[in-house]
Amino acid sequence: MATRLKIGTRKSAMALAQTEEIARRLTGAVPGLDVEIVKFDTTGDLDQTSKLLPHGGKGGAFVAQIRAAVRSGELQAAMHSLKDMPGNEDTPGLVIGATLSRDPPGDALVLRDGVTLEAFRKARGRGFKIGTNAVRRAAYARRLFPEADIIHFRGAADTRVRKLDNKTKQRLPDGGEVGPADALIMARSGLDRVGLSHRIAYEFTVAEMLPAAGQGIVAVECAAQDWQTRKILSSIDDPAAHASADAEREVLWVLNGHCNSPVAGFSTIAGDLMSLTASVLDLSGNTIIEASREGPADRPRELGRAVGLDLLIKGAGEIIERSRPR
Repeated sequence: MATRLKIGTRKSAMALAQTEEIARRLTGAVPGLDVEIVKFDTTGDLDQTSKLLPHGGKGGAFVAQIRAAVRSGELQAAMHSLKDMPGNEDTPGLVIGATLSRDPPGDALVLRDGVTLEAFRKARGRGFKIGTNAVRRAAYARRLFPEADIIHFRGAADTRVRKLDNKTKQRLPDGGEVGPADALIMARSGLDRVGLSHRIAYEFTVAEMLPAAGQGIVAVECAAQDWQTRKILSSIDDPAAHASADAEREVLWVLNGHCNSPVAGFSTIAGDLMSLTASVLDLSGNTIIEASREGPADRPRELGRAVGLDLLIKGAGEIIERSRPR
């Protein structure tokens, strides 16, 4: 018997590519399944000027409207980049029904035409403007390139690269402008999804720039009590990626981080063991607190909780509170 599943997504090229991949996997795994992709203009996509904080962070900007449609029954599922899903708050009535296998989790440097990696490195960033909207990337960039000017830079992955190439300035909420940017720091997986991998000038190692919790993981959310949809989604769930998602998001929960706090977390699984490293930086990038642990791969939340508590013991809570908007 044919079953229809409506899945919601943002309209960006990357979001659509991710959702189309989910649809392909679902129809391949569940005979007779009809998947309809429903596109949303989220607040964060419509407003390409403001910082995300006034919209409630990434959750309010990119996730809230699609989640509301799942809760109302308009959709059976919603596609999210896991790093855009707030990890410090409950989502009553919703669960992550599936995670796809993890894409490359790291960050990459993209340079505009005429700027060479050699010149950029030699100058330690001096005289160059690096664009990013992520406070985590900005903090690491200030640490790695202390002479560079880090500027606010918004847009979907392909839009940001186009603005870089066209030397387009970034409009600010107060009516001013910054830029143009000479370089961008972006998720490697996002560049891959929109066919821009060839623009990567340098790929940061995890040691240089710890990824955001859940970076590179595509999540599919559904209603907790919708058992039919949960069963369908389970057919494409990647257990390793799901375990990593649980561990890394548990760190966010323990820290009660917010969208203005540079928090990072990344886990790997080898056999029966999971390794997890997480960090908290101040906005200047001058102070970094890091914690690592290893534990059973089948108990990811416990590992995440332990690493989060280690960070709090080392003083991470004070850094997060200092960065919290007043």
